[in-house]
Amino acid sequence: MNTSPIDPNTCPVCGASNRCTLANPRTVGQACWCFTAAIDPAALEALPEEARGQACLCPQCAGVDAASRNAS
Repeated sequence: MNTSPIDPNTCPVCGASNRCTLANPRTVGQACWCFTAAIDPAALEALPEEARGQACLCPQCAGVDAASRNAS
């Protein structure tokens, strides 16, 4: 069992910054990138249970970066 605390500023999958404006006290009043992103449902389903609702995925792990590259 992993007992390390979940950092709300990092992606629970890869450990990179998740760029979550809600987790950052300096930007908490701004809309987050994920509010308008189409996040891959498979990415959410793959999250470990203990990370759900604790930290956001980064755009790459959420499948947003790949989707925007494919649309170009």
